[in-house]
Amino acid sequence: MKKDLPENLVQDIGIAIVLESDSPQGRSWNVYLINLKDTPLQTVLISSKGYGLKDGVDVKTSVLRHSMGDVPAKGTARVEAIDEQVFGLTNEYLLSFYIGNEIYDKKYIFVPESIVETNMVRIPLLNKPGILIL
Repeated sequence: MKKDLPENLVQDIGIAIVLESDSPQGRSWNVYLINLKDTPLQTVLISSKGYGLKDGVDVKTSVLRHSMGDVPAKGTARVEAIDEQVFGLTNEYLLSFYIGNEIYDKKYIFVPESIVETNMVRIPLLNKPGILIL
C-alpha cells in the first residue's frame, strides 16, 4: 500500500524547459531532466501531459511516457521537444527513479503562462536560458 512506502524526498533534481535556439523562423524549446546530485539516477521514467483552457475550451494533450535509463551524477537528459502552443496550458511532468534500492518520485508542474522570458534563468549544467523547477 502507498502508506507502507517510505517518503523519500527528492532534492537537487529538476525539470527545465530550455530555449535551444531563437531565430527569425521561430524558437526551439526542449524539456530536460537536470541531476545536480553527486549520485547517478537509475531506471528514470518520466510521464508528461498538458491540460487546461485554451480559447475557452477544455484541452488535454496526450500523455507521453519516456524511459530515460540512467542519468549520471551532475548530468542532464533531454526528455522531449515542447511546442510554444502548449505554454498556455498546465504542463505536468511526473518523475520516478531509483537510487540504489530506494524508489523516488516527484511531480513538477509548470502553471499556465509561467514559461515566459521574465521567469528565465541560466540552467545549470546546460548553460542555456530556460525555466527550472527544482
